[in-house]
Amino acid sequence: MVDFAQARRIMVDGQLRTFDVNDIPLLDAMDSVPRELFVLPGREELAYIDQDVLVGDGAERRYMLSPMILGRLIQALGIEAGDRVLDVACGRGYASAVFSELGAQVTAVEADDALANAARQSLSAAGAGNVTVVTGPLEQGHAGNAPYDAILINGAVEVRPEALLHQLAEGGRLACVKGRGRAARATLYVRTGDAIGERALFEAAAPLLAPFVQVPGFTF
Repeated sequence: MVDFAQARRIMVDGQLRTFDVNDIPLLDAMDSVPRELFVLPGREELAYIDQDVLVGDGAERRYMLSPMILGRLIQALGIEAGDRVLDVACGRGYASAVFSELGAQVTAVEADDALANAARQSLSAAGAGNVTVVTGPLEQGHAGNAPYDAILINGAVEVRPEALLHQLAEGGRLACVKGRGRAARATLYVRTGDAIGERALFEAAAPLLAPFVQVPGFTF
């Protein structure tokens, strides 16, 4: 029988702290949220491995990002209590639960109805409040609750997420993994007025999200 509380502590000390995740409220949140509630039933023992974990095996596969990558991305967003957060490709809702633990007001977006329902169930089981799960195209976000102080994309993109960037508040931040393979980097976008700044943070890899894949152009 896995001691999940101990597994969370090992994750925090052995994966997050050693990968420069040093924000104390975030470490406390990831030590509190039961990650095992957000995986596919029967795969709870995989919840704390240092890898992306499959959490949706429907028409579009969905993964929960590895603790190290997710922790660094959330840390880069600088979440404060009361922030309005958009969690894109939320899967079964783990990142949304972490944002909720940090005191944010969260809108979580999934493209698949069944996975969105699974996220609602997992979030309820974890006692995560302040999260609204909606269904719709990932690349469109959810304009109804915009503007957002922070947006997280749970996966890799090859194209600039324009519609999501337009949903940022003044000073808002968007974090994602940009690119594939060795060219991939965790990336932070920041809105200042009408301008959007972009900064590479660290080398990272994540599963590509289909709506954000670069469409090959014609060649002659």
